[in-house]
Amino acid sequence: MATLLRKIGLIRLHSRDTEDPKHHHHRSSSQQGSSLRGRGNQKNSSNKPHPQGPPGGGCSSSSSEGSPGGHKNKKAPEPAKQPPQQARSGVGREKPREVGKEPGAGKEAAQRPGPGSGPGCGSGPAALVPAGRQQHCTQVRTRRLMKELQDIARLSDRFISVELVDESLFDWNVKLHQVDKDSVLWQDMKETNTEYILLNLTFPDNFPFSPPFMRVLSPRLENGYVLDGGAICMELLTPRGWSSAYTVEAVMRQFAASLVKGQGRICRKAGKSKKSFSRKEAEATFKSLVKTHEKYGWVTPPVSDG
Repeated sequence: MATLLRKIGLIRLHSRDTEDPKHHHHRSSSQQGSSLRGRGNQKNSSNKPHPQGPPGGGCSSSSSEGSPGGHKNKKAPEPAKQPPQQARSGVGREKPREVGKEPGAGKEAAQRPGPGSGPGCGSGPAALVPAGRQQHCTQVRTRRLMKELQDIARLSDRFISVELVDESLFDWNVKLHQVDKDSVLWQDMKETNTEYILLNLTFPDNFPFSPPFMRVLSPRLENGYVLDGGAICMELLTPRGWSSAYTVEAVMRQFAASLVKGQGRICRKAGKSKKSFSRKEAEATFKSLVKTHEKYGWVTPPVSDG
């Protein structure tokens, strides 16, 4: 029995020694390769050889990284969602382009009236360009003065008459034909054969929102609120006292009343009576009296004086 067991042991030793060396070498090389790939994959690679796979084949996570259908490649469709997002963002950017970059938008904004601006030339349409503003004021002034001329021509009492200076609608010579017949001024006019008192009115660009400049031309007057150069001291002729509702006829009637109230007389002094009024002197005098009255105010006459 002992002899039989020895023979069996010798046979096993012989069979192990006579085992195919190629098979032994293949198994040892596979074990070495699996050890190089990592400890986590050593058992699977040593127990299950893959003769058809690549020598360095990895786990499922690494294979999924290289394959088009892997887990990380699922983010590839995201760029397809970008065009809708860009379209939406593009819509949001269209409005600033329409306002700021649209052709002609600057001109429309420049011509659009701003807050607080009105059609009148007194304050001026601030949003209009200078050329447009000048044209607008000229139209307003022309329409108003044409109407004034028509109203004066229809006066039944021939209180005043108008002549245009050098055919200019904005420069008038106005003849005052009548004053109070009970006044000394009327008597002076009769005695000196003076048919009228001649005045000059020039209308500024922003008329009727600013007053005209009015001065006496002839005859040479004294008192009656007529000052050097023929300037007239009347509050309604100043920017502070003026109203766009005043007409030329109303202004002239007020002036006729001021002459009588101020005891106006025709100057009969030798030499002085022949000296004519000058516009330059009248403008300087008017500016001076305006400053004086702005500082000290305008004196209100007593009720008994009318």
